Amino acid sequence: MGANYPLTLLYDASCPMCSLEMDHLRERNTDGHLVFVNIAAPGFDPSPYGATLAQMNAEIHGVKPDGGLLRGVEVLRLAYAAVGLGWVVHPIGWPVLRPAFDLGYRLFAKHRMRISAVLGPAILAIRNQRAKQRAKHMAQRMQICKDHCAAPNQGDQPAPEQ
Repeated sequence: MGANYPLTLLYDASCPMCSLEMDHLRERNTDGHLVFVNIAAPGFDPSPYGATLAQMNAEIHGVKPDGGLLRGVEVLRLAYAAVGLGWVVHPIGWPVLRPAFDLGYRLFAKHRMRISAVLGPAILAIRNQRAKQRAKHMAQRMQICKDHCAAPNQGDQPAPEQ
């Protein structure tokens, strides 16, 4: 995928909207291009990343494999591209639109906790629905595995008893 991956996402799991988005990216991260680090975790130390916790709380940060630190919309653009959704956010990289998206993201980031509080019930419903879908998918996969393992293998014949 290039020099930008794996991309480490430094996000605030205490923010319901941020967690919802990271859950979505994590589910689609089947190739392991993204690494998720919760900056709200007890004992999290921002110093190795070259930014303060206040800066990380002001906007999402990402770390490229070479240690380069990214912030804001660029992090989201690369994260979406990493999971095959680059087309969704492609316009945020267009020079003519980028200033508007940067401003919109900064406003969102500044008010994300208030937005999360207002949208709390909807966020919880989405997270619960996704959890049910994951559980259903896992149950289906387990059943396929169980059926496969229980099926007799014609190539295997029991050893004759002596």
